[in-house]
Amino acid sequence: MNDISTTQKARHPGLVLFALAVGAFAIGTTEFAAMSLVPFFADDLGISEVAAGHAISAYALGVVVGAPLIAMYGARLPRRTLLIGLMGCFAFANGLSAFSPDYNWLLAFRFLSGLPHGAYFGVAALVAASLVPANRRATSVALVMSGLTVATIIGVPAANFMGQLVGWRSGFGVVAALALLTMTLVAWLAPHGGADKTTSPMRELSALKRPQVILTLLSGVVGFGGMFAVYTYIASTLIDVTGSGEGSVPIVLGIFGIGMTIGTLGAARAADHARDKTAIVLWIWSAIALAIYPFTVGNVVWMALAVFVIGLGSGIGGVIQVRLMDVAGEAQTLAAAAHHSAFNMANALGPWLAGLAITAGYGLRSAGWIGSALALGGLAVFLIAVMLEKRQGTEPEMLPAE
Repeated sequence: MNDISTTQKARHPGLVLFALAVGAFAIGTTEFAAMSLVPFFADDLGISEVAAGHAISAYALGVVVGAPLIAMYGARLPRRTLLIGLMGCFAFANGLSAFSPDYNWLLAFRFLSGLPHGAYFGVAALVAASLVPANRRATSVALVMSGLTVATIIGVPAANFMGQLVGWRSGFGVVAALALLTMTLVAWLAPHGGADKTTSPMRELSALKRPQVILTLLSGVVGFGGMFAVYTYIASTLIDVTGSGEGSVPIVLGIFGIGMTIGTLGAARAADHARDKTAIVLWIWSAIALAIYPFTVGNVVWMALAVFVIGLGSGIGGVIQVRLMDVAGEAQTLAAAAHHSAFNMANALGPWLAGLAITAGYGLRSAGWIGSALALGGLAVFLIAVMLEKRQGTEPEMLPAE
């Protein structure tokens, strides 16, 4: 069995983490930049922006479907081999996206691009955790995840700029190149680990019989929905409510990304000492920040500050990732990857609920109140998980098979 508590031998653990973070940067760039490229490929392919937005949904669906399936059936492979293969598939699918001849092919290629996403992050987190002592796992995982947050600061604006300068296809082409770079770095730097011959799809699937795994994932689905409820409508709010113009959008989104990066690294350090307490504090932080957000949207400076504070709260993602690894027992790969399926479910849930409030006449600022309610929902589920764990003293037994 691959044991995450056993430190793997790597001559340069920091370089391994950098290699894994490059892959996270590539994934973060394509996930968030695709949203900003919607107007460009909508115009080029002769479709409406609403229809073009379905390409974003196709990618998210690929993440939700691919994470558990690849985790179950790829768990027997050496993690280094699996990471290289996943990045190879990611590079290929994004390369195909860049050459999409029409809308239908773009949908198919975006779905394929999403398939490796969750499994890559899950396996990368396991490798990162295995490189360091147990009391530094959260920080190690966060350093990998910081590649995604840095993508919101650098990768997304760069891809958007290239999309405007030389066409939207170049954005996906750059991501494919980054994926190929990740393959090279992982092949060169990652430690050679043996395959786990004892695992099987059914053993990985057993993670979903554990109440702690289900509750932790559900906490993420509900709670993360709060952040996405606001993030999705930041651009529209700046233009239609704040009145600061389109030029303020990339700046404010970049400020959000800075908050995410600082929050991810800071929360990880705290979680290395007090995992569950850190998560509880961050859920409360997020609920308060999201509730304050609607009162700031009339002024671009105050709104940017609120967005930064909301970004700090997103550091809970790494904490949830580590908790899943702790409560999953032997089903490590599926539990780690399922976190990113939950993240993308939240990406669908939050904007949908916020959209209902907006269309009901409550306005764009209502996204903050919806987000705050979702953060409180995530906190409630997390508290149930913690209380259940404490009442039983140890990790609860798996749910009986039907």
